Amino acid sequence: MKSRVSLIAVSPSVLALLIWMIVPLALTIYFSLIRYNLLYPGERPFVGLENFYYFLTDQGFIAGAMNTLRLVLSVLAISVVAGVLIAVLVDTPFFGRGVVRVLLISPFFIMPTVSALVWKNLLLHPVSGVFAAVWRFFGATPVDWFSQYPMLSIIIIVSWQWIPFAVLILMTAMQSLDQEQKDAARLDGAGPLSIFIHITLPHLARPIAVVVMIETIFLLSIFAEIYTTTGGGPGYDTTNLAYLIYSQALLQFDVGMASAGGLVAVVIANIAAFILVRMIGKSLTDKA
Repeated sequence: MKSRVSLIAVSPSVLALLIWMIVPLALTIYFSLIRYNLLYPGERPFVGLENFYYFLTDQGFIAGAMNTLRLVLSVLAISVVAGVLIAVLVDTPFFGRGVVRVLLISPFFIMPTVSALVWKNLLLHPVSGVFAAVWRFFGATPVDWFSQYPMLSIIIIVSWQWIPFAVLILMTAMQSLDQEQKDAARLDGAGPLSIFIHITLPHLARPIAVVVMIETIFLLSIFAEIYTTTGGGPGYDTTNLAYLIYSQALLQFDVGMASAGGLVAVVIANIAAFILVRMIGKSLTDKA
C-alpha cells in the first residue's frame, strides 16, 4: 500500500521530467530527418539520413571534432595537474590559508561569457591588455593571441575556469588523508617527493577520476568562450562541435543539418560518459 501511494506521489514529477527530456529530443530527431532551412520555412521535405551524411562529410566536422578533442584533453591535463599541485600546497597550514582557498575557487563561479570578456579585453588584448604591457616593459613585441595562437588562448581561458573546480574537489579529498601515515613515512626516511608519489597520489586517484568525468562532460559543450572571443576562427581553427552546430543553425540557417549534428554530438558525449563511468567504476572496484 505504501509503495503504491509513493508511486502515485512521484508520478507527476517523473512524468514532467520525461516530457521535459523527450519532447526536445523528439523534435531534434524530427528536424534531423527533414530538409528545414529557415530561409525557406514552407519547404520541409523528408530526406531521411541525408542531413547526417552532409554533416559528417562537411569540411568543418573533422576540424570541429579534432578541436573538441584538443580542447578537452588539454584542459583536462592542465586542470588536473595544476589542481593536484595547488591542493597539495594549500593543504600545508600557513597564515591566511582560508582566504587563499576562497580566492582559488572563486573563478569557477564567474560566468563563462564574463571571464572570456575579461581575458579578451583586459589580459590578452594586443594593445591595452596586461600581457601586452608586460611584453612592452621587457622590450618585446606584444602578441596578438587570438590571431596568432587562437586555440591556445581558448585553452588558457577554459583552463582558468576549470582549475578551481579541480582544486575544490582535490582540496576536499586531501582533508581525509591520514596524517599519521605521512608522519610514519617521514620517520622511515621518505622525502616529500616519495610521500607525494606513494601516498598522496594514490589517495587522490578517485577524486581525480571524478574530476575527469565531470569536466569531460562539460568541456564537450564549450561554446560561450569561443563565441565571445574568436567566433570559431580564424577559419575553423577554434571551431568545436558545439560552435559548428550553432553556426549551421543560426548563421547558415540550416536547422535540419544542425539537428543532425546535435544528435551526433549527443552520441559522442554519451560514448565518452559511458567510457569514463566504466573507467571510474573499475578504478573504484580495484581500490575497494
